[in-house]
Parts: sequence; C-alpha cells; structure tokens
Amino acid sequence: MKKTLIFITLFSYFLTNSVFAKNDLYEKIDLFGEVLENIKKEYVDDVDQSEVMDSAINGVLQSLDPYSAYMSPELFKEMQTDTRGEFGGLGIEIGMEAGVVKVISPIDDTPAAKAGIKAGDYIVKIGEEQVQGKSLMEAVKLMRGPVGTTIDLTVRRKNLKKPLEFKITRRIIEVQSVNSEIISKEKNIGYLRLKSFNENSDNQFLKILKKFQNNNKIKGYVIDLRNNPGGLLTQAINITDFFLDDGEIVSTKGRKVSETRKFFARKGDEIRGKPIVVLINNGSASAAEIFAGALKDHKRAIILGENSYGKGSVQSIIPLTNGGGMRLTISKYYLPSGKSISEVGVTPDIIVEEIGDDFKINSERDNQLNYAIKLFNS
Repeated sequence: MKKTLIFITLFSYFLTNSVFAKNDLYEKIDLFGEVLENIKKEYVDDVDQSEVMDSAINGVLQSLDPYSAYMSPELFKEMQTDTRGEFGGLGIEIGMEAGVVKVISPIDDTPAAKAGIKAGDYIVKIGEEQVQGKSLMEAVKLMRGPVGTTIDLTVRRKNLKKPLEFKITRRIIEVQSVNSEIISKEKNIGYLRLKSFNENSDNQFLKILKKFQNNNKIKGYVIDLRNNPGGLLTQAINITDFFLDDGEIVSTKGRKVSETRKFFARKGDEIRGKPIVVLINNGSASAAEIFAGALKDHKRAIILGENSYGKGSVQSIIPLTNGGGMRLTISKYYLPSGKSISEVGVTPDIIVEEIGDDFKINSERDNQLNYAIKLFNS
C-alpha cells in the first residue's frame, strides 16, 4: 500500500510539472503572437512579417550555440554549393560569437588569407552593413558575390584599439587540401601541410606518406594544421589512423543513442613509429583538433604552437518543409582522454607564439616551423 501511494504521488508530481511546463510554453507562444501583433500595429516603420519570423526562428537556434542556424530557402540553396568543394567567396571559415561574426580560420592561398585576415578576427562591418544583429547565414550571403568583384570588410582584432579595413576581391575558392615537401638542411624531414579535411584528403595524404616512406633517410615528420578549419569527421578518423596501431581516436556524445559512438584505430602505423611534430594555432579547429588531440593523448606526437580554436561539436543539416534548412548541433567530440574540445581546444605540449603568418618553407619569420625542425636536429 505504501509503495502504491509513493508511485501515485510521484506520478502526480511529474504529471503536474508536465502540465505546468506545457502551460508555460503555450503562454510564451501567445506572448510571441502578442509581440508580433504590436510590432505590426505600432512599430515606426512597415516591417516584413516573414522576415521577422525568419529572424525569430534564427534567434532560437543561435541561442543554443554559435553553430546552429536557420537558412531560408534561398540561403539553403546557396549553402549546398559548399559541398562541391568549389565556390565563389573570400576563403574564410566563420562562426558567431556575441552576435558578431568571428573568423575561425582563413583558408590558405585564398583572397582573405592573402589580404591579411587572421583567425580570431571579428568582422563588424561588411561593406556598409553592420554585422551586429544579422545571422551567420546572412553575413555569409553578404560576403558572397560575383567573382572578380570587391568587398570591404571592417575587422576588430584582439589587442588593437582601432578597427582594420580590408578590400578583398572575390574569386572561386578551390581547396587543395595537402601540400608536401622534404625540409631542413639535411633533407630528412617530411613536411605535410593539411589545409582541410575534405572528402579526398585521406587519399592525398596517404599517397604522399607512401612516397616519403620510400626515402629511407627521412627520420621524422612535421604535420602542419595551422589555420586548418576542419571538415569531415570520417577524414579526421582516417588520417589519424595512419599513425596509430590501436586505441581510441575520438568519441561523440549526443542525446540520441545513434549519435553516441566511439572510433578506434586499426593496426598499422604507416610511418612505423617515426617521430611526429604537429603544428597548431588558434585557427586549427574541429577535425584538426581531433587529429592533434588524439596523437597528443596517445603520446604519438609532440604538439607545438598555440592553443587551438575549440570547436568540438558536430552539426547536421536538416531540410525543412518550406525548402529551407537548419544547421543543428547534434553531438560533441571527446578526445581519448575523455576531455571535450568545445570552447577549450587542444593545448600544445610546447607553446610557441607565431610571429609570422605566411607559413612558407624556409621563411625566417615562421618561428614555429623552425622550432619544430630544431627538435629533430637536437
């Protein structure tokens, strides 16, 4: 009898709370309708109710995290061009922070990188348009335009009092994900610069590794992930697996059981235990952080440079019935140590602040790469 009373009491409690929660939700929906009606009747200018609703929907999503966003049918169609690996624009990976567009990373050899845009910059003005109050997708749309046309960006940079202004010419962005070279005076260090983790990066990377491995004089590798904005999770797993014999690479955790997974390395280290130095900076994000973090946790590589960006979440693109779409965070990445990357990033084993940002071989200003080379020669 006592157990029955406890069950009835608990059931009544949860039922009452559920009813209150639903009532509260309905009240908020009614309140939103009231606000919208007052805007329609009283606001100083005429407003497009459809645009107001789009902004409201986007506001809900962006209140969750910087990477969730709503795309109107027009924007959704434009965003689908990104998946083809070739698109018109400036060449930057961006996110939102405190209502302002933040540069995650400029992509190598693109107009933005050549103009001097840096990871961590805040874009406050696009042409004559203030960015504050706009959605991420609206900002992207403003930055895109016909190839060959120019755009003015006003940027706020950490530790600088005055804003910076850049005039950038749009062009087709084609990302060649892997560059390589044998470096150092003794010609015995394999250098691979991985610019992004796109759908063919693992094949390109493995082909170069095998070519390097035919050179018996190579005694180690520098893998450069600076300003790598990330990309596909599968590519991060595949490329990390090239250097591990076993163990966990990364795990994802979400609300759904299907989004909670662990990924493990298969036997076979492609470079047979030779030393690795991985270069990262504030522009190394997402898949790049998975790679660096896994090799660090397994003590398979020395991580050198600056703390990475801290984008440790997985987004899914969900089509909507109106022809638009939403980008929604569905899970988070966790390193083999169990640590989350989100808003924390990967901390280097050796912290070396960069003094140059051209990342050119044999450049005296690339102090991070030069430091890495000395590690092999010591």
